[in-house]
Amino acid sequence: MPLSRTWSVALLGVDGQPVEIEADVGQGKPKVQLLGLPDSALNEAKDRVRAAVRNSGLEWPDQVTLALSPADLPKGGSGYDLGLACAVLAGAGSVPQTMLGGTVLIGELALDGRIRPVRGVLPRLLAAKRSGLKHAVVPVETLAEAALVDGVETRGAVHLTDVLAWFKGDESALIEPGPPGLVARGEVPDLVDVVGQPEARWALEVAAAGAHNMLLVGPPGTGKTMLAERLVGLLPSLTPDEALEVTVIHSIVGALSADVPLVTLPPFIAPHHSASVAALVGGGVGMARPGAISKAHRGVLFLDEACEYKAPHMEALRTAIEEGEIRLARRDGVARYPARFQLVLATNPCPCAPPRDVDCRCSPIERRKYFSRLSGPLLDRIDIRTRMRPITAMEAGGLGPPETTATVRERVAKARTRAAERWAEHGWRTNAEVPGPELRRYFQLPAKAVRLLDRGLESGFVSARGADRCIRIAWTLADLAEKDCPDSDDVAAALEFRDRRAA
Repeated sequence: MPLSRTWSVALLGVDGQPVEIEADVGQGKPKVQLLGLPDSALNEAKDRVRAAVRNSGLEWPDQVTLALSPADLPKGGSGYDLGLACAVLAGAGSVPQTMLGGTVLIGELALDGRIRPVRGVLPRLLAAKRSGLKHAVVPVETLAEAALVDGVETRGAVHLTDVLAWFKGDESALIEPGPPGLVARGEVPDLVDVVGQPEARWALEVAAAGAHNMLLVGPPGTGKTMLAERLVGLLPSLTPDEALEVTVIHSIVGALSADVPLVTLPPFIAPHHSASVAALVGGGVGMARPGAISKAHRGVLFLDEACEYKAPHMEALRTAIEEGEIRLARRDGVARYPARFQLVLATNPCPCAPPRDVDCRCSPIERRKYFSRLSGPLLDRIDIRTRMRPITAMEAGGLGPPETTATVRERVAKARTRAAERWAEHGWRTNAEVPGPELRRYFQLPAKAVRLLDRGLESGFVSARGADRCIRIAWTLADLAEKDCPDSDDVAAALEFRDRRAA
């Protein structure tokens, strides 16, 4: 009985695993078997593929046994359809097997043979490249995304018959990717739109320079959301490696477009407070999919009305903030998704949220209960806490015109460059990434500079974790001031940023 082989790729979180597809074709009573732990969507591929082959003018063999190896690896989704169809047709002798064994085939088949796009093409091809596979055929809608992978010769297909013609030697049957275009920095909101709030603007600049987490507290209409949305504009564009990391996540989510296949600007993700825990951190049946915190990888996660989130939502962030990734255990295995984001929280100071504090009708107990929804351990991981003041005039007064995003971004870029050069041999790029023990061991500040911090530890004003974060902020302040080492003034300013009264 003829036996044919080809390749596809399974996704486990952001990692791909090459899957060998084998087809054993015989005669007898019509029967199709699919082996290799398929899920419901993949198990239905037997009927989709058979209909697509017949409606493409080709004969479907009587008896077909399809095996996906590794057999003990759970497999799901419709991305295996194209590989299954080509393996069966090669086993039936309809197409030669010359190139079939070294080609990755990805795509869902419509009943008429059209090839539909699937999610996660980019991480699948990255896994194929690591395994030494040199050729790939993908849906034409995902060709721009697939072309981001160097070392794999990728072509796009519209119909099953096009793929079969290519296997028979017709090079023009498939579409080759076009030349990569120049990616310009996207349009972002400008800081010049924000009225007043000089303290909050300075806090935003410090947060951008050191990649620090931030909490904005103030009455409605003071510009909390406006400031948070403008943080992305202060951050540098993603490096090529970071852009690929972020694009992989967005590919799995299905958020990429053919026009802009590569994400080069740090993402800004702002889920609503009514979102579920699974929508926030990831989840789903079988193998978990990424949530908002992974979509915000290398960017900003903004939680507006933070005190309206339920406790499980906020506590789920703690591990991701510390470790930079989220691990989700489900029936089909453990999915690991990167989640190194910059957290920005915004909240009203009390439930009634009047424009001015003097108009508040909440009792002290109600205010304390409302703000206690942000737990102590979570607040301890917030580096910068800023109180927003009510706007009293629409004129800038004697302060002069507000600075633009481009002006502030230039200072942030210089500060980040200083930090990256300082931490380069250790593998860190921003001050917020430096572990506390390493900071104290190799970059210990003079005793005079940390004297105020020691008093804060003695009085319980800050915890040991909070002290480490104060030192990181002090290094960021020194970088912005172009100083070689933080002094006592920088440490004092860092302590002021963590003042609980600002919350």
